[in-house]
Amino acid sequence: MRKPEGYRIDSPGDLIQVDTVQVRFRNSETRYQYSARAAISRWDCSRAFRRASSFTATIFLEYMEKKFPFPIRAIQIDGGSEFKKHFEEACRDRGIRLFVIPPRSPKLQGYVERSNRTHREEFYEVEEIAILLEGHNRQLEEWNRIYNYIRPHQSLKYLTPNEFYQRWLKEHKPNRH
Repeated sequence: MRKPEGYRIDSPGDLIQVDTVQVRFRNSETRYQYSARAAISRWDCSRAFRRASSFTATIFLEYMEKKFPFPIRAIQIDGGSEFKKHFEEACRDRGIRLFVIPPRSPKLQGYVERSNRTHREEFYEVEEIAILLEGHNRQLEEWNRIYNYIRPHQSLKYLTPNEFYQRWLKEHKPNRH
């Protein structure tokens, strides 16, 4: 289903864009990084796998639920096969709305596409990535921590995603009278 025209994105978990990127290594190994970015808070989450499949996408969904500090209400994806079957079922079971962008329209995934570029420029082009997948994922975990808690973002008026989210929580706390 495509995102309805009137769908409102007011809270950090209202729309999470998810994408996969191939990461190629000198030894000709290819890994697939799943990237997720929350539209409002720019909170990022990423994890590498040996293959891109609906099974690994489902594992990534479980990972996202642990790493995002807010509930996921909707996910937007491209039409990749890794986001079919098991992933669709997992979203349906959790009550997470799933929106699919039209083919060949990456601009509609602008938040996660920007995330992919940042990962490439500030992580993959700078770090010596571990040979073992487990080490690679530990490095991604540390990179996500830096990205979400330490690195200020121009799009968030130079706040980190965590600072933005904490401020958002204070501003949107229900009044208790």
